[in-house]
Amino acid sequence: MKSLKRIFIYTFLSLAAIVSIFPFLWMLVSITNKSVDVTQGRLLPGTHLIENMKTLFATVDIVPALANSAIIAVITTVLTLLLASLAGYGFEIHRSRGKDIVFNILLLSMMIPFAAIMVPLYRMFGSISDTAPLIGIDSLGAVILPTATTAFFIFFFRQNTKMFPKDLVEAGRIDGLSELGVFFRIYMPTMKTTYAAAAIITFMNSWNNYLWPLVILQSPEKRTIPLLISNLGSSYSPDYGVIMSAIVIATLPTALVFFLMQKHFVAGMMGSVKG
Repeated sequence: MKSLKRIFIYTFLSLAAIVSIFPFLWMLVSITNKSVDVTQGRLLPGTHLIENMKTLFATVDIVPALANSAIIAVITTVLTLLLASLAGYGFEIHRSRGKDIVFNILLLSMMIPFAAIMVPLYRMFGSISDTAPLIGIDSLGAVILPTATTAFFIFFFRQNTKMFPKDLVEAGRIDGLSELGVFFRIYMPTMKTTYAAAAIITFMNSWNNYLWPLVILQSPEKRTIPLLISNLGSSYSPDYGVIMSAIVIATLPTALVFFLMQKHFVAGMMGSVKG
């Protein structure tokens, strides 16, 4: 009976793995085929990889788009980790009468869809475009600021901070550390798995962000990689081999970040404070 149950579990897991991996494998095969082969669902590797890559780099400026996405994703990730962890640490460690009320209001903001605040955000950034062009319309700063931190990550860090040994905070204070000293020298190193999990999620969300950059960015040289791929697919006769090549290149940074931090990802999501 146990053997039969084990066979069923492994069969189910194998099928789930195949279903999960198949789109990525099909994408890798597609970059080696012509556009007509991709549309016909060819599942065998072809001989047009170099041709597709040459066409991609000759058709669009993919390097500036990758650079823009990298700048936005890195800065957004750093700001999110710093601000959200500071807020989560403060909500959990420090005592205040009104902190739970403020925290609950913050959680309620998660119920507001981004589309509902997109127009007010656009008008706000438009009103400061002349006085602060670095964070005005058609700037990378305008893409970064609205996503610099979110209520979800403040909640995420607060929940993980519940497992943080409070005795370490008291010990740091006794040793003469300031509150920021306790945070940077004790809290951050101890919570590195939580930071790793948040970094992966934030980087992927920022790298793949499409709607807000589409609205706020206007110049072709400011385009991010999702916008560039979208433009490739919106032509009258899209070359799917070239599009798949762009998608593979766009996928590599997020895959690299995940594989570098995957050791800490599961522990961070489960609330562990040990590396």
